[in-house]
Amino acid sequence: MASFLERASSNSRVQLAATAVASGAVVAGAIFSYQRLQREERVHQLKDSIPSLIDEGEALRRINSFGGASKADREDLRNELLARRAQAGDYDDELILEQLARNRVFLNPDGLEKLRSSFVVIVGCGGVGSHCTAALARSGVSKIRLIDFDQVTLSSLNRHAVATLADVGSPKVQCLQKRLLAITPWVRFDLRQEKFWDEAADRLLAAWEGGQKPDYVVDAIDNIDTKVALLKYCHDHKLPVISSMGAGCKSDPTRIMVGDIGTSTDDGLSRSTRRRLKLLGITKGIPTVYSTEKTGEGKAELLPLPEDEFQKGRVGDLGVLPDFRVRILPVLGTMPAVFGYTAANHVILSVTGYPHDYVPAKGRDKMYDGLLAAVQGGEEKILRHMTGGDASITLGLRVPITSGDMAFLVEEVFKGRSAITGLTARLTLVRWRRPASSILVRIGEGTNEQKSSNVKLHDLVCMTKEESIRHDKEVLRGDKKPEDIYDSATVEKVEATLKDTAKYEKYR
Repeated sequence: MASFLERASSNSRVQLAATAVASGAVVAGAIFSYQRLQREERVHQLKDSIPSLIDEGEALRRINSFGGASKADREDLRNELLARRAQAGDYDDELILEQLARNRVFLNPDGLEKLRSSFVVIVGCGGVGSHCTAALARSGVSKIRLIDFDQVTLSSLNRHAVATLADVGSPKVQCLQKRLLAITPWVRFDLRQEKFWDEAADRLLAAWEGGQKPDYVVDAIDNIDTKVALLKYCHDHKLPVISSMGAGCKSDPTRIMVGDIGTSTDDGLSRSTRRRLKLLGITKGIPTVYSTEKTGEGKAELLPLPEDEFQKGRVGDLGVLPDFRVRILPVLGTMPAVFGYTAANHVILSVTGYPHDYVPAKGRDKMYDGLLAAVQGGEEKILRHMTGGDASITLGLRVPITSGDMAFLVEEVFKGRSAITGLTARLTLVRWRRPASSILVRIGEGTNEQKSSNVKLHDLVCMTKEESIRHDKEVLRGDKKPEDIYDSATVEKVEATLKDTAKYEKYR
């Protein structure tokens, strides 16, 4: 054995191999140690970027390689201390009046006092909501509740009113409070970092300390479900609210209007909101900020989600929250500001009682009631025809449709035109096809009997009265089908429209 080791030690090749192995082990060890140190450093940086929960006041934001948070700087601390003094009453009121002097002259002292004592809730603190909040705070509103679940991102900075790079990663509600306290330290903020939803509405829209109800609510939400839930709650509880419609894909500030929900057109978010509200029986009474700008060649559109994202699984799982959009919405940074300031302007004028008028609703309530009566009469005719002319069968007959449904069908589905000829005068609604069986639904007996029709929204089509007379005679009470009297293009168009209508009925 000894002789073998001696020969090996004298062999130069063996010596070189041993040296290489030893060197490799040293290098590998150094690499692994370096990688371990790098991982530890990255973990250390990441932990440093997370805000401390020990002192919430110190958990203000700092931009770093991870977009995290750090302690407040001197300016932030100074502003916070000044705000605490101001809100405790240790701030000269003359200084506040001097800062609000131009508004005081414009609104008069009584109007400014109303504004200063008002309580406004802003739901959604992104591009539109942040500019609206900033304008209200600068104008004198002293009690503001901010509701938003989201955080400031780098892409937010092209349209947010006050956010800076240092705010990236921080809650939007906290960012607004921090920046605005440096401008209006006397304003009291109530921050709610959560998504608005119908089951939390009583709590999120509750009164301020002392029982003061919101003087105004600003809807700056870009999600249909939560937007409709907020507007429905405000409508039912008689809370003044103004709703901002879509600023995305808009570029013409001269097309921005303030008008009733029944007048807002040419905007996808507005159209979808109107449809859902009409199905809930709300056809007017909610002021909105919207744009009449039309899409066109060369203009921005909603970007499709890349195909590779679909391959990853359910697209809905990619959103920040369930049911929130995941596609990219092109936004020109100036437009949310115009929408936000327009909403704030309306709130200021409304709260102070300053004279203002917005575009009136279309005044079609009587038309909707007339359409509902026509549907009622049409169902009675069909039932009598199916029962051999028995007039008693229709006594007390009801239809499961409202005037809001009429507004939805005529305005949103058929765009105020006959589905047959496109005419806009003397419109009515009738069944598209003859019922295959009885339309009568009976519940109870004798004097407690309830009778109703089984008509659905997707059974009805919009026609002129002259067209409906022919349709009733030849299809509903005759032996023909729509295919026998209308061309194939018309039939296909109507069938597709009614199919889409059926999808919306779930929101009724």
